[in-house]
Amino acid sequence: MPRETIGKTIGVAAGVCVVCSVFVSTASVCLKPIQDRNRTLERRKNILMAGGLMEAGQQVDVDALFREIETRVVDLSTHEFVDNVAPEDVDPAKDAQDPNRRVDVQDQKVGIKRVGKYQLIYVTREGDRIKRVILPVVGKGLWSTMYGFLALGSDMDTVKTLAFYQHGETPGLGGEVDNPDWKRSWVGKKAYDGNWDPQIRVVKGRANPQAPSEVDGLSGATLTSRGVEHLVDFWLGKEGYGPTLKKLAQGG
Repeated sequence: MPRETIGKTIGVAAGVCVVCSVFVSTASVCLKPIQDRNRTLERRKNILMAGGLMEAGQQVDVDALFREIETRVVDLSTHEFVDNVAPEDVDPAKDAQDPNRRVDVQDQKVGIKRVGKYQLIYVTREGDRIKRVILPVVGKGLWSTMYGFLALGSDMDTVKTLAFYQHGETPGLGGEVDNPDWKRSWVGKKAYDGNWDPQIRVVKGRANPQAPSEVDGLSGATLTSRGVEHLVDFWLGKEGYGPTLKKLAQGG
């Protein structure tokens, strides 16, 4: 019988590695379209829920329902809608790394240094009248970057929804941003004061029921609560969507 040698052992191991690498690479290439499709569907579901067009767990034709939503591109450097940039060409996370397609963030409380110059907002309508505006938001919590959607009513001032679809906050503490009761506490809150400055505050403990812009803090998660407040403050402010929302509220 042939004797085992170090060369043979290394050869067999190398062969197994090559075969496994081919399988993994092939699977990655073949599965990428499916993964991309699933990510698109998940994002659309979150937008539809923020827009009040579907409930969590509801079985609907996501693509058909999403066609009822108007997708617009906003240039954060001018706060104007732009029609020469297609929504499918906008990737805010990727653009934030591109010197030609990003803007630097001045308000460091939000915890991010730059954002994509072009952002997507989503609009639902009743006839010609805007019913709801859905705004993608991102900012730092305690342990993670939080990604979500903030929806405002037709007055561009009344909060309809705040929900996060991706974060890594501690379960039972900062992770309570997913608690349905806490998310419901945002509904009806007023985003702006009379000068169109963001005024929502996430207070420690229980919010005053008579305060139109106070939201309960997350028990034991002060830094996450503060991160949510800074996130909302930034995106509703002058560096974020604020000037655009003001124009829409005034009929622009």
